[in-house]
Amino acid sequence: MEKLINKWHSYLDMPKNDLAWHEQDILDEFNELKEAKGVIDTWSEISDIVYTYTRARWSGHKNLKFPIHKLYFLIGIVYMFPKYTLRWRFYYILGKRIDKKLELREVRNPKKIEKLKVIAEKYNIDKEILINEAKKLKKKWIFLK
Repeated sequence: MEKLINKWHSYLDMPKNDLAWHEQDILDEFNELKEAKGVIDTWSEISDIVYTYTRARWSGHKNLKFPIHKLYFLIGIVYMFPKYTLRWRFYYILGKRIDKKLELREVRNPKKIEKLKVIAEKYNIDKEILINEAKKLKKKWIFLK
């Protein structure tokens, strides 16, 4: 299973960060899980923890402890693959719509305008263009919570 997960993370090719960054990311997701309401919201937050944990391990931080019961790992992994792949693909296509040479590699929630603004700054893209193109593409896209 770990080989498959690592291959998937290599495909997404998100940045590898230091251990402290990944630990904070996991803690942030764990705190969001505590605030989750309902089954789908909880499942989504569990998948976020699994994503941040497996990304940290893919980044080379093998001594990290999974922060919740191991059964939740299996529950989260089922939701993680489609959720994050759909987001990654959304940004990849969005980048190509803006500039054929642009490779956006992101998995942040594109429904949140503030996150789109941060991405525009990161890639030095006009915020209005990115937001407008994202709004158009979102109308035709399927996302998981």
